[in-house]
Amino acid sequence: MAALQTSTLEAIKNNQTKLIADWLGGLETSGATRNLKDQEVKQQTAEFLQLIIAGLEAGNGQNLASAGWDEIRLYLEKLSRSRALLGQDSQQTASFIFALKGPLFAVLQNHLQDNPALLAEQLLEVSELLDTLGMHTIRTFQKSREEVIKRQQEELLELSTPVVKLWDGVLALPMIGTLDSQRTQVVMESLLQRIVDTGSEIAIIDITGVPTVDTLVAQHLLKTVTAIRLMGADCIISGVRPQIAQTIVHLGLDLQGVVTKANLADALKLALTRLGVTVSKSV
Repeated sequence: MAALQTSTLEAIKNNQTKLIADWLGGLETSGATRNLKDQEVKQQTAEFLQLIIAGLEAGNGQNLASAGWDEIRLYLEKLSRSRALLGQDSQQTASFIFALKGPLFAVLQNHLQDNPALLAEQLLEVSELLDTLGMHTIRTFQKSREEVIKRQQEELLELSTPVVKLWDGVLALPMIGTLDSQRTQVVMESLLQRIVDTGSEIAIIDITGVPTVDTLVAQHLLKTVTAIRLMGADCIISGVRPQIAQTIVHLGLDLQGVVTKANLADALKLALTRLGVTVSKSV
């Protein structure tokens, strides 16, 4: 493959102002600048173009993994992560690179209009370089988005398992949705930590919001109950509706002496009784 000619590189260096202006115009037209500050985008285009020129002057070729492209590779990774955090999609992020093609092609066409064969070679060289940079940007963006999604899922898990103090010595954990291994782990860690922090003697796990109970869900509940008991606290499971009770019996599940109640009010009443607390209506 033909390398980028010195005269081609000089043409790019001599037309930087026009390249950046046309590049910015293309970015704005394509919507790739949404949620971005104009001054920030202008700075990024200028910096990126300088990095490309520096890499080409060093003769680094198309191998983006080579040490000569380290700086531009790191720059694109930082750019992709920032765009992911701003809520842009992969197309908008990749457009930052691909929108440079048109302005660069125009410069090369004007520079090499008298040599069609060399023009074709140089256009292919520039196009493949930008494609390589664009694909690296997309890969980094996808990885960044996956990290963001994973972090959001973990935060949602924590929010969906709030531990509530109902009384001195009594904690309640209302469960909503399906229990799985990951969520059970979060439940255990959150609830056990609160037992330590508050010195509570009784923990109520309310499964009113759990749609179904199967063998796997029951196993997860038993693991949580066992962990609570190892911490020296008692556990009561509330929200056992008739349908869930029938399912447990049908599956032949043994809750191993776990105390269950139909609703949270009954569970709290039992917990207070165990603590020796009496609640009465005022006359």
